Amino acid sequence: MPEVPVQSLDLTSRKRGLDLGYSAGSLPERKRACWGILTSQGSWADRSPLHEAASQGRLLALNTLLVQGYQANILTIDHVTPLHEACLSDRVACVRALLRAGANVNSATIDGVTPLYNCSSSGSVGCMELLLQNGARTHTTHAHLPSALHEACKRGHSQCVELLLAYGADPDYNASHLGSPLHVACLYNQTACCRILLHRGARVSVGRGVESPLHTAARQDSAEQVSLLLEYGADCNLRDERHQRAVDLATPGGRTEELLLENQASPRSLLLLCRILIRRVVGPSRLKLLPSLPLPPLLTDYLQAGPPGTPAAHVLLGAAGDAACP
Repeated sequence: MPEVPVQSLDLTSRKRGLDLGYSAGSLPERKRACWGILTSQGSWADRSPLHEAASQGRLLALNTLLVQGYQANILTIDHVTPLHEACLSDRVACVRALLRAGANVNSATIDGVTPLYNCSSSGSVGCMELLLQNGARTHTTHAHLPSALHEACKRGHSQCVELLLAYGADPDYNASHLGSPLHVACLYNQTACCRILLHRGARVSVGRGVESPLHTAARQDSAEQVSLLLEYGADCNLRDERHQRAVDLATPGGRTEELLLENQASPRSLLLLCRILIRRVVGPSRLKLLPSLPLPPLLTDYLQAGPPGTPAAHVLLGAAGDAACP
């Protein structure tokens, strides 16, 4: 097969951003031996011209190579495909061309990274939508493998989070080494992603092990996240593995501690409890259908995104009183 000159190879690993929750010293000896070439040398010796064209977005060269006989699913030693490269570099046109040529949308590297995961890492909404439209799985079959939803939450790519959830990703999907997506979003202080997850039905108290997202947000001293979690019904009396409540982790005298103390001092309102119960009964997969129900817009807004304490909740209470009058 003809060779196309390879220009300016970047020796940084194309699996950048992958965080399996291990440190170098904690990896089992067998895995270190297996992955050594990946983490220390980059495994670039067998990278094809098709990989290079996909990475750099050179559509004409990519189509020429495919016509000349290069296979769309050609692999490097660590099973990186040209589709992986195109998604990591946000090359939408190249992704479309590779899919037309039969690229495997769910191909995985030897450490479980999929093209969809690379879209989450780069924040490429266009590439992600193409993959999902062509059958990309939102979750892998093994919870210890990299998760596209967790990666999008970690990076703060809220549009990717929206898209994954719209295509059926579980907002409570638990990765054994990471916990829930909501935990990851709180850990990296990605409030927009937290809001999307909660709006789409993520359970507010599911974090990593016995540590709730509220514990994580309090430890990060993020008053904005703590306020959001409390609005969605987070229980400030839950205790972590050290038997500490969220308020015990907040910075003394700060706004986060103030919010938690205020919440502890007053019972949760009936409006909040009703909203939590109704959303739980409806279930995450059906929350998106709320607007299609024959309900007053005010009630739909309240159930969808108007937590108690907001103007919508107060108006709802007044409207309910008016409706009771003859």
